[in-house]
Amino acid sequence: MAVSWSSGESMLSRRRFLQTGTITAGASLAALTASLRAEEACAPLPASIANLKSMKAMARPITINERARRLEKARQLMAANHIDALVLMEGTSLNYFAGVQWWGGERLFALVLPAKGRALCICPAFEEGRARELLTNSPEGKNAEVRTWQEDQDPYQLLAQGFKDLNISTGTLGMEETVRFVFSDAIAQASPRLRIVSGTPVTAGCRMLKSEHELELMDLANRVTLAAYQAAYQTLHEGMTQAELERLIMAAYGHLGFPGEVDIDIGENSSFPHGSTVPQMVREGTLVMLDDGCTVEGYQSDITRTFVFGKPSDKMKKVFEIVHRAQTAAMKTARPGVECQAVDAAARKVISDAGYGPDYKFFTHRVGHGIGMDGHEWPYLVHGNTMPLARNMTFSDEPGIYIPGEFGVRLEDDMHIMEDGAELFTPQSPSLGDPFGTT
Repeated sequence: MAVSWSSGESMLSRRRFLQTGTITAGASLAALTASLRAEEACAPLPASIANLKSMKAMARPITINERARRLEKARQLMAANHIDALVLMEGTSLNYFAGVQWWGGERLFALVLPAKGRALCICPAFEEGRARELLTNSPEGKNAEVRTWQEDQDPYQLLAQGFKDLNISTGTLGMEETVRFVFSDAIAQASPRLRIVSGTPVTAGCRMLKSEHELELMDLANRVTLAAYQAAYQTLHEGMTQAELERLIMAAYGHLGFPGEVDIDIGENSSFPHGSTVPQMVREGTLVMLDDGCTVEGYQSDITRTFVFGKPSDKMKKVFEIVHRAQTAAMKTARPGVECQAVDAAARKVISDAGYGPDYKFFTHRVGHGIGMDGHEWPYLVHGNTMPLARNMTFSDEPGIYIPGEFGVRLEDDMHIMEDGAELFTPQSPSLGDPFGTT
């Protein structure tokens, strides 16, 4: 259920950003990272973590030829949606189409992908070297057209001239959905005759359907996350803190060879789908929820495992079984041609029929979200979404029941839509007492 804001070497989810405030007032994420590293250096790792082997060699990078095919499909979708060009700025779509991972703050860096003609990059002059180096990963390669602007120049006029040169200054421009208003508004003012529309039909139209290579990377990301969780699960002990468990999971990711993160909710905190600021410790009979994932060549996993240290109560076991059946119902409903909302309805019906309804009373969120290079991306498995599923879409399948003041149970695995049904990348969790099927 995690929301990843970036997909580079460091990952920072929305909940992680909020929860860093619980460490100390004003503590920075850098301080947290340094603290975790210091703990790891001082404390020996348990065997279940130390014995993990790197899986890095199993990840094949996306190639330039694959990105060229993506650009060709994007141009087809631009033509179908009457869009003359697509504007990309920093974010996963820029990486998806051009292999460029960019950060730049308030300065305009834009890649214009026209439906016809050569791509154009607008870049701060002092960043030209970095831009050209990164653009070698794109289909344009070293021949990419890069126009630069100095700090005292107006980059939006430079971009407007680029639109004129591409013969689209009175056309329709698709704006990638994560472009900030400060940029899209300035582009609109500099090119007032240009019609700006959402670029989502193009970006999501490409990214929603995964290639076999993308599915391979996602499968690996899911296996890495499950291995990290399982290794850390074997270290649980009375009095273990969230910080201690997090340190071990992060160490597991390090041994496995990929950057990852984890949100840990213990006891009553698990009744908040995205956790609480109140610290908790592992005690006999307490419920523990692990959520989040890792990044493999830019592709995300998102897995939740809920289990109990010691003996679960009968109520906990009952709730777990209901959630497990709901997850299964969602998976069995999902197939090409079925509306997205039908998958949510199938899981919600199981939970409501078991007495934890109606609607969002205890199952407080949608059953799933698209996943790929972003932790959350198009499309979404939620009531009201009539989009039909298609082969090679990928989603989280994550029903949950959250009982305020007591506990919550969520089970989450990532799901791949097949030709005649759906399958999970990872095995479902068998039970609260055996979350990884090891006994």
